[in-house]
Amino acid sequence: MKNICIACTALFFALFIYSASAQTIQGIVLDGTSTHTSVPLPGANVYWAGTTQGTITDLQGKFSLEKPVGHSSLVISFVGFQSDTVEVNTQLNLQIRLQAVATLNEVEVKSGSTFISRTESAKIETITTKELLKAACCNLSESFETNASVDVSYSDAVTGAKQVQMLGLDGTYVQINSENIPSIRGLSTTYGLSYVPGTWISSIDVGKGAGSVVNGYESIAGQINVELQKPESSEQLYLNTYLNDMGRAEINLNLAHKLNKKWSTGLLMHTSRMGDEIASKMDRNNDGFLDLPMSTQYNVVNRWKYNGTRFQSQFGVKALYDSRKGGQMNYYNPKHTEMDSVFIPNDSGHIEHGVDSGRYEMRKKLYYGTGTETKRFEAFAKTALLFPNTPYKGLGLIVSASSHDQNSFFGNNTYGGRQQTFYSNLIYQSIINNTNHQIKLGASYLLDNYNEQYRDSTFSRTESVPGVFGEYTYTIPEKFSAVVGLRSDFHNMYGTILTPRLHLKYDLTPNTAFRASAGKGFRVANPIAENTSVLISSRQLVVKGNLLPEKAWNYGVNLTHEFSLLGKNGLVGLDLYRTDFVNQIITDMDTDPNQIAFYNLEGKSFANSAQVELQYQPLKALDVKMAYKYYDVKNTINGELMRRQFVSRDRFFFNVGYATKFEKWKFDFTSQWYGSKRIPDTSTNPEAFQRESKSPAYWLFNAQVTKAFKKWDLYVGGENLGNFRQANPIVAADQPFGPNFDASLIWGPVYGRMIYAGMRFKIK
Repeated sequence: MKNICIACTALFFALFIYSASAQTIQGIVLDGTSTHTSVPLPGANVYWAGTTQGTITDLQGKFSLEKPVGHSSLVISFVGFQSDTVEVNTQLNLQIRLQAVATLNEVEVKSGSTFISRTESAKIETITTKELLKAACCNLSESFETNASVDVSYSDAVTGAKQVQMLGLDGTYVQINSENIPSIRGLSTTYGLSYVPGTWISSIDVGKGAGSVVNGYESIAGQINVELQKPESSEQLYLNTYLNDMGRAEINLNLAHKLNKKWSTGLLMHTSRMGDEIASKMDRNNDGFLDLPMSTQYNVVNRWKYNGTRFQSQFGVKALYDSRKGGQMNYYNPKHTEMDSVFIPNDSGHIEHGVDSGRYEMRKKLYYGTGTETKRFEAFAKTALLFPNTPYKGLGLIVSASSHDQNSFFGNNTYGGRQQTFYSNLIYQSIINNTNHQIKLGASYLLDNYNEQYRDSTFSRTESVPGVFGEYTYTIPEKFSAVVGLRSDFHNMYGTILTPRLHLKYDLTPNTAFRASAGKGFRVANPIAENTSVLISSRQLVVKGNLLPEKAWNYGVNLTHEFSLLGKNGLVGLDLYRTDFVNQIITDMDTDPNQIAFYNLEGKSFANSAQVELQYQPLKALDVKMAYKYYDVKNTINGELMRRQFVSRDRFFFNVGYATKFEKWKFDFTSQWYGSKRIPDTSTNPEAFQRESKSPAYWLFNAQVTKAFKKWDLYVGGENLGNFRQANPIVAADQPFGPNFDASLIWGPVYGRMIYAGMRFKIK
């Protein structure tokens, strides 16, 4: 497959189209919906049917195209408008008016507020703001509750950290960007999803498998790109408040202002708190530990945008402070009086008759606590040079710099880390002859400076990675497209990295699209930062050998079909993906329950994923989504090929949403079924501290009701309405400093039912 991808890359980059000499046809494409004015449509596709000859309209909607011998059918298409075919005989000047489509089915498939692009070679699912409002969506980790493609789970029983999964693989294999800038990676992996408040999000693009080479080499399982609220199109004021029965309170305030026709600015602010005064309510399973940590977060983004005719620019800064405190309840109670009998050796060390002559004293009992404090700062700038007369051409530059400081303690374990990152990406795009042949060329640079401390050990490294890339897109409009990309990066520690990517799309019928993708991914793991959950245990951390970068190939196919049943639109989709690891950092929690070992893969590691999804609108205001997913994920641990821990083989998803007239009332319900998960082996523990080898299957139910007023929204909802909880989630909870303590064996919810309410207010 590797050789095939590289060969295809070379083949497609070598394609050139021969154009026959003929008459030159000129014309203009207009918006036919505008009855009183002639509004040009810049960027419309114009091509001869049955050929690869075409062009796109300029800023005034005009085009010029040679007429080949033997062809007279001219096809005109534009996003959001009905395509048209014109027979061209002797006329040399054309005026073409396109009509806006009544629905968006010509361009994209919608279900509620999630849609799949019909024009992209890769299957990209976009989650819009309207979809996000179906749940509380306090932050990015809670933004996938009504989406079947992304799984979210807690990583441990103490810190409240959440992680995503795609294709049965951890979120570390998913490239998460913020407006095409690398965002949640490195040291921010554990808590980074909570650093993006839900009210800041404009939309989320989710893609499975190999992504574009333009965005780098790190994506293996998929990509998530988060688009934030834009200052030029957002409400002038948007206020959101939230409170739940666990005592978590949030205030979000978005401000936007257009200074003039070209300049606009936005200010996004967030604060949340789960305070000490409600700590007594947060141990619902009575194991002595807080079910969720006490936390405080302050988060702000200020951005500016300049929108000119030939030049566009946006820049801004982000700042974050996040604090989390967890552990045993009495750790945070200065008035606790529980005592322990502690043996104090004799200062002289004198031993009489084989017995130490020390003494016993009563001292205040030692309790287990955890804490993490994070300070993060980021500055970014995006600029674009435009060519009004050739809108297919553009030159863009993305630059960002960030600093991430984190200090943590987990009982007697201490961990601190600092990551300083600089990223730049220069992108040029244009066409070859016509818009059926598009190219992107560019260069990037990534600098990561890591400094980590665990207990008394220090780990430091600097990664410097310059790279170049090229991507070629070949299109037969409304029939076939291929995107072939290749990038070459030079890593100062690991040498040259070649990353080929291939995406194919073929429209079997106007309502049926088949897609295929293949590509390679490469990443350098941060084992401690990516597995802080195991630090909340008495396991000894062991690193075996020199850990190498992770490399994997991903292959996938998917089929999307639109249909109409009883006069109502629907969609059915099938996704099949496989990931083969060339190397993987194995996290071994099975060989010894008192140890966690990290080492390079010796044997096989793969992930097979299958998903079938149905979207249907049986009534005008009723949207239904359901999906079944199957995961076959295995890796070699200590010489044995085993199922990956904490991954359900089977999962079922169901979501239904209903809105009354004018959407004054909205009702949303989601249910998810999780099949059994493998739990790491604890059979060598004392019997009281052993766990089953598999978890039971379970259901989760979420619901929300929203009442809309002119400027206000009031909403109330619940999560885990069935009140399902993992029994005894912490091993040896009463002996947190003993040899068997472990809070990392989490396969289900730690706390039960949670009720919330909130308010939204906006001024447009």
